[in-house]
Amino acid sequence: MPSQSPPSGARAPIAQTEPAARAALAWTHTARFLTTASELHHLPVSELPEIAFVGRSNAGKSTAINTLAQQRQLAFASKTPGRTQHINLFELGPREAADALLADLPGYGYAAVERSAKLRWQAVMADYLALRRNLAGVVLLVDPRQGLTELDHQLLQFVAPRVGNGSVKLLVVLTKADKLNRKEGAEALRAAQEALGDYVTDEADVGLLLFSGLRRTGLDDLATTLHGWVHARPLA
Repeated sequence: MPSQSPPSGARAPIAQTEPAARAALAWTHTARFLTTASELHHLPVSELPEIAFVGRSNAGKSTAINTLAQQRQLAFASKTPGRTQHINLFELGPREAADALLADLPGYGYAAVERSAKLRWQAVMADYLALRRNLAGVVLLVDPRQGLTELDHQLLQFVAPRVGNGSVKLLVVLTKADKLNRKEGAEALRAAQEALGDYVTDEADVGLLLFSGLRRTGLDDLATTLHGWVHARPLA
């Protein structure tokens, strides 16, 4: 990740100490499958804080989740992009007392998916982001070579009121950083920073980072950010 901080607005993660990163990663490694649902009302009612991973098909969402969990196939990546049409829910924390949930939402934007399926899932995701009571944070995965697309902005509009009032946190993760050189990475951060300007308010918690599952770039920052969303006391 470039050493310089991005311009004002969405913030770069604060550098994490090694013990804090180890503890946060140990927490994300506890991720385990809970349930799957094709409709919002099929998800279990829960008071646990929930973190949703969203992004276009092929943005690297499954890779990011599996890298965080240190499990090769926790999040299933379909061989046909856009084929997976369920919300997959995972638990985090001790098995006897989970302290958070992670929701893997279907990828969107794949052209070959039928229009009826696209419209159905647009409605499900809109309702999820706007209405899911225990939603604490959203991680939007973006391929930096494409930047935030119109579809990404449409998705963000669903949750924008909750981000704007500070009730839901937002982290935009620019994936596949291993495919960028240092200059390209800095340019991708600046472009994303500018694109996120409309979602930044005095109350909003909006973050931005570069990530590579292959090189583990940004992994510590991603894990500690998610841990911080869930736990009131920061890791030492």
